[in-house]
Amino acid sequence: MDPFGSVRGSRKPYEARPGRLAVVADDLNELTGPTTGIVELPHRLFWQPDRHVDLDQPGLLNWMYETVLTEAVHPDELRTWLHGVTLARLWSTLYLPGGVRRAWEERHPGLRARDVAA
Repeated sequence: MDPFGSVRGSRKPYEARPGRLAVVADDLNELTGPTTGIVELPHRLFWQPDRHVDLDQPGLLNWMYETVLTEAVHPDELRTWLHGVTLARLWSTLYLPGGVRRAWEERHPGLRARDVAA
């Protein structure tokens, strides 16, 4: 699979939404983003004037992961904003477009498991 959600040899890559390819990290260990505190997402990922997100507030860590997974266009964005162990722990609770979920689960089959070890 290439980093844009395409399975080598397949006809069509997975899409995060129409016209936006799903981006997938090659290795969950390369994801070293924040898990606590206040972060400021770049305007490209979140189009609001105030892009600060308090990851210690209930639900906002999940929300940020959903946003980054859906809006990322380059693997560097994934490495900057996601944390591999945390992503695996949250995976089953994330609300994601089908193309994003399929692309990530195909590249990282362990995410499909109901009880992902943290």
